[in-house]
Amino acid sequence: MSQAQQQKIRIKLKSYDSSLLNLSCEKIIDTASRTESLTMGPIPIPTKRKIYCVLRSPHVNKDSREHFETRTHKRIIDVYEPSSNTIDSLMKLDLPSGVHIEVKL
Repeated sequence: MSQAQQQKIRIKLKSYDSSLLNLSCEKIIDTASRTESLTMGPIPIPTKRKIYCVLRSPHVNKDSREHFETRTHKRIIDVYEPSSNTIDSLMKLDLPSGVHIEVKL
């Protein structure tokens, strides 16, 4: 099949918790396989680390600091040849809160 005729759904998932992200990836792949669609992934994207440096005391002791870090984990899942049943079941899927989902057709 040529690239122009082939339909694809790209699902991007972001989360601070990697276990929630893996759980939601498994749910998406299970629902896509139940409706007989081809899936590619989950493809891990490098984790982004954001580090915050905060002074412990606002007036004195500038040498005393605390470091905080947030990690954003990302995954991509591609669903090839989706049917209308696949799209409906993916829209009705109940995923845990804390996972940001972006769907592109």
